[in-house]
Amino acid sequence: MARSTKKSSKKGEKFSFAKPGVVKGKESNGKLAPPEKIYANVSPHSIGGVSMFDAGYNVLASTAAAFTSEESLLMAAAERLRQVGFEVLQITESTINIAGSPKTYEKAFGAPIEVHQHEVIKEFGIEDKAEFLDCPNSDMPGLISMQGTEFEGLIEGVALEEPRYYMAANPFPPIVDYWHHQVPAGISLACNADRAHRANITGRGVVVAMCDSGWFRHPFFTARGYRSDNAILGPGASNPAADESGHGTGESANIFALAPDVRLKPVKMNFVNSIGAFNAAVGLGPDIITCSWGSSIRNGPLSAANVALANAIAAAVASGIVVVFSAGNGHWGFPGQHPDVISAGGVFQDENGNLRASDYASGFASNIYSGRNTPDLSGIVGMRPAAKNIMLPVEPGDSIDVGSAGGSHPSGDETASNDGWATFSGTSAAAPQLAGAAALIKQACERLTPAEIRDIMMDTARDVTTGRNHPNFNHQATTGPDLATGHGLIDAHRATLRARLRCRTITPISRGPITPISRGPVTPITRGPVTPRAPITPRGPITPISPRGPIQPVQPVGPVRPVQPISPVRPITPVNPIRPVGPVVRADEAEMEAAEYHEAQLAAEQQAGADLTEEELETLEDMVRKGQVDPDEI
Repeated sequence: MARSTKKSSKKGEKFSFAKPGVVKGKESNGKLAPPEKIYANVSPHSIGGVSMFDAGYNVLASTAAAFTSEESLLMAAAERLRQVGFEVLQITESTINIAGSPKTYEKAFGAPIEVHQHEVIKEFGIEDKAEFLDCPNSDMPGLISMQGTEFEGLIEGVALEEPRYYMAANPFPPIVDYWHHQVPAGISLACNADRAHRANITGRGVVVAMCDSGWFRHPFFTARGYRSDNAILGPGASNPAADESGHGTGESANIFALAPDVRLKPVKMNFVNSIGAFNAAVGLGPDIITCSWGSSIRNGPLSAANVALANAIAAAVASGIVVVFSAGNGHWGFPGQHPDVISAGGVFQDENGNLRASDYASGFASNIYSGRNTPDLSGIVGMRPAAKNIMLPVEPGDSIDVGSAGGSHPSGDETASNDGWATFSGTSAAAPQLAGAAALIKQACERLTPAEIRDIMMDTARDVTTGRNHPNFNHQATTGPDLATGHGLIDAHRATLRARLRCRTITPISRGPITPISRGPVTPITRGPVTPRAPITPRGPITPISPRGPIQPVQPVGPVRPVQPISPVRPITPVNPIRPVGPVVRADEAEMEAAEYHEAQLAAEQQAGADLTEEELETLEDMVRKGQVDPDEI
């Protein structure tokens, strides 16, 4: 690991729908003062022999196992960190999430924490500055080197956390006088999920975790019977019942619009400790994690915190979890450009159903990961200047409810400041839409890997050939995959149909009973005495063998069932299980959830082997003509 004192001149731009609030005040010498509590992620020495901070861009799902640490080393490092005064908030197989005062960091690691301001892009494209933490003993941004410290034999580096930002009641929405989508009906129809729902593919039995600003139990959710746990607190977050921003509550409605029967597990983030929140979501063991936040990073090098975040994502995907991230709203989205995530872009649909690339959404060829084009495909997103396109439920009087209220569209959303509704979208909305579609695919064919689910979504997306994406990129939508919308708009029905085919690849031998070999009695060989050929005198005539009765035909056990798929690999269990702060699940609730899951799996198995309807066969024929399905799969 590099340990020179030379400082890198490149740092990532950040983007958000929120204010970072990381640093307050100045020291007497005029320098910016660090916050009273600083969050960081400690990486004990990796079992592969190479530090994750040296690996940089090569921290992927295929290499994630090499950056885990021995359990004994993790425990020893955590105990020593506690002894020198740090709070140990979380332990995963790769990192230890800690918090402490600036003095604790300086005393333990022998280096002061510095504060630097960098240009960022905030809500609705407003340019501003934000503060980021650094240490002068390493040339990697945000990394504290362990060289010469007592921790050198235990720890390969400490990544100072960075602020992350959003991409950003009544059960019935207010009436406004402009075109917009409503949830669930408008988004479900636009993403062609209604037809999947009619085939009983609704996401039942699938668990989706969402890392965001929190989750408020709005009447919109309870009136429709949507299933959601109370929010789990990520390290450093507080007040699990409230969503002071409204972002997480609103965007979660996009998940239910696509997959109304999923179980949602919200994780409330502290946006200066996002890696801890992401790892808390992994610890819940979900099938899918959706995230509508990140940084804007056009070029490398990645900071220490972003390498640690990339490692957390790669490990999650390697364990079988589908991870979805927003591509950005005019930003070079990270982790939206990480090769292992499903990257969500934007398509606008007008009141006549016409599709065009959203000029609010990002799309670009990554300068960090060679050959990585972003996004993979798109969800429904509004247009500039503010993408106010989807009416979403929020906690009454929260930041979005107040900030978007009044005014005239498109600058305002023409709703009241305390009605619990606001109109917004961005790729923050596209990511949970794609997560909902992934849940439908997972129900249709449980054994599919994250990469296979992404491929199915891209292969079956609706091509968008009109419009350009955000002016920062200005890519034209064309026939086939492009940098404006990726592979196009998600088509949930075609994606689930393709998934069902993948689970039907082994055809039953017979649909009817097996024909018995014989239906009558066996005829004896002879009915008279046997005449000897030699002069052997028989003791008496040989009595013919008489059957005791007609031999009954062999009855078939039943039609041979198709081989059932092997269950997907479950998420990696943390060495020290992550114990998020949150409500205790009662035994009866756990039994009910287990019963629901079992019921969903039985339904999925039956659906995978069910006959296709005439409409589905017609859709399949069209997909074959367009090259979205290989005829050999049918």
